[in-house]
Amino acid sequence: MFGYPRLIYAGFVLLTIALGVVLALWWPIGLWPWLLLVALVIVGALDLRSRHNVLRNFPVVGHLRYMLEFLRPELRQYFFESETSGRPFNREQREIVYKRSAGAGDTSPFGTMRDFEDAGFNFAQHSMAPKDVDKRHARLMIGGSQCRQPYDSSRLNISAMSFGSLSGNAVAAMNRGAALGNFAQDTGEGAISDYHREHGGDLIWEVASAYFGCRTKEGRFDDAEFAKKANTDQVKMLEIKISQGAKPGHGGLLPGSKVTEEIARVREIEVGKDCASPASHPEFDTPRGLLEFVDRLRQLTHGKPVGFKLCLGRQDEFMGICKAMLETGIYPDFITVDGAEGGTGAAPTEFQDSLGTFINEALPFVDNCLRGIGLRDEIRIIASGKVVMGFDMVVKIALGADMCNAARPFMFSVGCIQARRCHTDTCPTGVATQNPRRAAAIDVLGKSLAVRNFHDATIGSFLDITGAMGCSTPDALTRSLIHHRPEHGPARTFAEVHPTVKSGAFLNGDVPEGYISAWARASADAF
Repeated sequence: MFGYPRLIYAGFVLLTIALGVVLALWWPIGLWPWLLLVALVIVGALDLRSRHNVLRNFPVVGHLRYMLEFLRPELRQYFFESETSGRPFNREQREIVYKRSAGAGDTSPFGTMRDFEDAGFNFAQHSMAPKDVDKRHARLMIGGSQCRQPYDSSRLNISAMSFGSLSGNAVAAMNRGAALGNFAQDTGEGAISDYHREHGGDLIWEVASAYFGCRTKEGRFDDAEFAKKANTDQVKMLEIKISQGAKPGHGGLLPGSKVTEEIARVREIEVGKDCASPASHPEFDTPRGLLEFVDRLRQLTHGKPVGFKLCLGRQDEFMGICKAMLETGIYPDFITVDGAEGGTGAAPTEFQDSLGTFINEALPFVDNCLRGIGLRDEIRIIASGKVVMGFDMVVKIALGADMCNAARPFMFSVGCIQARRCHTDTCPTGVATQNPRRAAAIDVLGKSLAVRNFHDATIGSFLDITGAMGCSTPDALTRSLIHHRPEHGPARTFAEVHPTVKSGAFLNGDVPEGYISAWARASADAF
């Protein structure tokens, strides 16, 4: 009935009262520190009425459990994780980003910490005749035959992160870094803010299902508003967001605590209310409709590159888009493939953990489908999903991408410490918060240099590794050059795991066995 911890608490209350009486009679000045005991008595009284079972059973001392739970992520990250065991990014990855951002060397002593025999290990075979890869291969043109304003792009750009999810200073630092390094910043679905415009860095405007920045009062797409903003020199490409790796099949979400007046103005929404994007686009609901929307944006922007971003889900639905390309004759200039391991400021946990396709499986499939319909040379593939180092770029491009986007590594470059409080508006570094005091900690000028340094060092590493593999250009990277150890035992090349489809194979009736069923189900008129 009256448990042992409660008996201890009752005794503590009586002792506190008795001590108070003694102090009042013999040493009144001692009542000041005695008030701390009174405070604990009050805490205990509240605990007895708490909704938490632990506090009701163990008043006062039960708070130790919640304190340790609060400190647990920091204790694990700083004291118990190994160099390679942390998630989503391990300490080794974060340290390399920090060093490259600071312009410091990223060499390490005494040999690798990796287990070469571990399941899931990827590696490449070097060549006895390494090449010196020309720096011009760090860039490529985006824009197919239907594009009238192709974009000369870096092979590594800043992935989609919205103002709102990030602070204004973080956005500004990234944009200035992009301007300094001559690469691009994806706006994310939260529209183009003043922070994106301030330093003149190239922009990829992401247009998602809520059409932030180009929406009518009813939430539909506003052609005139879009054209006015998209036809500025700073906007180089347009990206239609279909789905996102961290929450595929779910709309975007910005908690109301982060919807300030400024964000509300930029997005054209209400202050202080949760900002949720619909899971699907109001403007189209079929693969054919998607491509017609691609053409609509292309016409509104006088031929700028237009593409779409998705996390690969049901394979027959992506093949439906491929069939729609053939039937309509409308081709996107690029497709951004977002891996299911991608990040976000806020998403339902089960969506993050259980839906979508891992980037290293999605890339070969998308590449093979475009090869199968004979349009691979028309469309660039952009890989987005935990691209941290130059070797990550090598793997993604060998698997089928032409270039890469990175998000969280650029957050590290402006000061992120992976505290994982992005959704609470309490980011301790000022990167993922709308708290002006915390955001002021970001020195835009200094961090913009860090952004540029990280980009340039990663591109340099990418080209160096490409040359060490005997390739004179990244376009020579193939699946046969990357080895994957699926389990403890002999490694296999990705070419063995995901054989490359011949160009036009789907059109000639030579559909590979693993694609036959999905290709048969695919329709240009239904997702």
